[in-house]
Amino acid sequence: MKLTRFEHLECWQEARKLTNMVYETIRTSKPFQADYRLRDQSTGAAISVMNNIAEGWASQSNPEFIKFLTYSRRSCAEAQNCFYIALDQKYVTESRFQENYDQALKVTKIIDGLLRYLRSQRSERYERSKRSKRS
Repeated sequence: MKLTRFEHLECWQEARKLTNMVYETIRTSKPFQADYRLRDQSTGAAISVMNNIAEGWASQSNPEFIKFLTYSRRSCAEAQNCFYIALDQKYVTESRFQENYDQALKVTKIIDGLLRYLRSQRSERYERSKRSKRS
């Protein structure tokens, strides 16, 4: 299947699940809801994962897509860190923490796979252009 929309990307689909999990976790915790700074940082990080995948896709350039996927990857780490804080403040249970953390890790691994693929395409093009210049 040819990918024609960012919604077809597995990393975006899983990032969407992460975002929904973050919102659901906050919705079920009154103390988390009341900590405006952490609440907004957590939702912002999750939203950023999705947004950067979509924005990078829309660039229609592999180097730009790689850059935005890297931002998305960083936002996954930020979301994980926010959940450590939520756990330490007892806003979430250990199991809820682990669910969110693991989903962010899953998204990161999918992004890493896509990054490896995109970088290999760049390397192959570079090698082909070097060979054609020598001929």
